[in-house]
Parts: sequence; C-alpha cells; structure tokens
Amino acid sequence: MAGTGFADGVAISEDAFAKINLALHVTGQRSDGYHLLEMLVTFTRSGDRLDFAPADTDEFHISGRFGGALASDGGTNLVLKARDALRLAIGDAGGAAPPVSIQLCKDLPIASGIGGGSADAAAALRGLMRLWGTPLPAETIDAIAIKLGADVPMCLASRPLIARGIGERIETVRDLPVFAMVLANPLKGVSTPEVFRRLATKTNGALAIVPGLSWLDALRSMRNDLEPPARALLPEIAEISDMLRDQGALFVRMSGSGATCFGIFAGMAEAQAARQALLGKRPDWYFEATETLAGDDDDRR
Repeated sequence: MAGTGFADGVAISEDAFAKINLALHVTGQRSDGYHLLEMLVTFTRSGDRLDFAPADTDEFHISGRFGGALASDGGTNLVLKARDALRLAIGDAGGAAPPVSIQLCKDLPIASGIGGGSADAAAALRGLMRLWGTPLPAETIDAIAIKLGADVPMCLASRPLIARGIGERIETVRDLPVFAMVLANPLKGVSTPEVFRRLATKTNGALAIVPGLSWLDALRSMRNDLEPPARALLPEIAEISDMLRDQGALFVRMSGSGATCFGIFAGMAEAQAARQALLGKRPDWYFEATETLAGDDDDRR
C-alpha cells in the first residue's frame, strides 16, 4: 500500500461545510428503529474548519465561537472517532498513520440540525487521508463514514445530493443552483429522538422533483416532516421563521430536526442586510449570511 507517512510533512486544512436539509421526508421505519428518509441536501460555504499537522503525539484542540461547548467532550468527539477508525483501517491495510495534531475551529452551533459534528468527522476523514497519503478503497471509507453516523457519508461528499434510506444511498444533484441564504438558530436545543417520537405518521409521501418547476417552486412542493413536531417542542422555531420572512426571505424552512432554520434570499446583498437586521433584533441568537455550493463546485477545501 502507498502512503507510509505524511504528505510532504505539510500542515493542511479542511472545511466542514454546514449541511442543509432543503427537504426531509420520513417515509418509514426499519425493524432496528432507524427511520427511512428521503432528503434533498445542500451545503453552505459557512461551517467549521479543521487544521492537521504532524506531531510527536496525538493532539486535539478546539477553538471557535462554539468551541467551549465541546471542551469536555473528550474521546466522544466524532473527529477523534474518525481519526481512530481511519488509523485502524490504514493499519489493517499495512500502512502507517503517524501521530497528528488536529485543530477544530467550531463556528457552527452544536446539535442544531445542520450536521456540524458529522461535517467535522467527514472533514477529518478527508484531511487525514490527504495528510497520511492513504489511497484506501472508496468502499472502505464509505464503511467508516456510515459507522460514524448516518449524516457522515453525505458530509463526506459535501455537494448537492438526494439521500435515501438512513442517508447511505446518495445521488448527486448537479443542476441545483447556488442559493443566497441566512442560517438562523435561537441557540436552544431540541431533542432529535423526541422530534421523531412525536411524528404523527412515519409513512409519509416520497420525495419527488416535479419536472418543469423552478427550484424554488420545487422546494415549495416538498416538506420537512420533522418541522411540525420540532415547532411544538420549541416555539422559537416559529418565531425565527417569521423573522426571516419579515426580512424578505423568498423561502423559509427548518433544516433537519432543528432548531436551525434557513431563509433563501434574492442575493448575497439581501442576505447580508437581513442578517444585520436580525442581529439587531436578537443579538443573542445565531444568524449567518452565506451561500450554498453548486452541484459542479469542486472547491471543497
């Protein structure tokens, strides 16, 4: 196997892009308890950042606006689980995975429905594969990703896609346009298991993209089946959605199981103006103006 050490001994960086569920349909439930989903997913240029460098011993440092919330996470952090799983696979293949220093700059809110931890784990896999020079088979990396979490394979791809099953069956969407967007979160948690538990039905209609519709109209024909139970658990979701609409958002929806909501705006100037106005109203909440990645965008770092 090629790759017995660091790639030129040079420190590298990886972006962990925020994952946005433009639509999320719950279509069933497996016998093992996992819910069957059909999701239209995109990623934004806003996110966390990971830096990797050779070290004498393994190190892990966390900074950023929300870094303090992870300070006591210890070995449960998905970045460390990704490092250890990849190192084990490399060892099994006869390669070397020397000690590494990892710096996580945590700028995304924790447990907020935009895949922060999963995006970090995926960025760790991408970054360490580059740093260690490890050409592992794609199926090996995919197996590691799905064991880390259902969202990790999507975040590993970090491009517009449709995901089905528990998130492991992925189909790239190449014609999804770039959206100017404001991400909004009241910085209050909502329990994902409780959201699923409160679903009125777990056998909802499938995701379908109707030919001939604009993408905004197509989004309006889709749903996030988790939004109604999440709103019942956390009234701020409705409040923050109304605030986005009041600032001129063309389309508003909750992402994932919440509590982050996104508003699509006509352009980045409008999104940035909306963010400033929203921060003026609620400086204690999270608002971020960003844009999504295009389906053919190869800038993933």
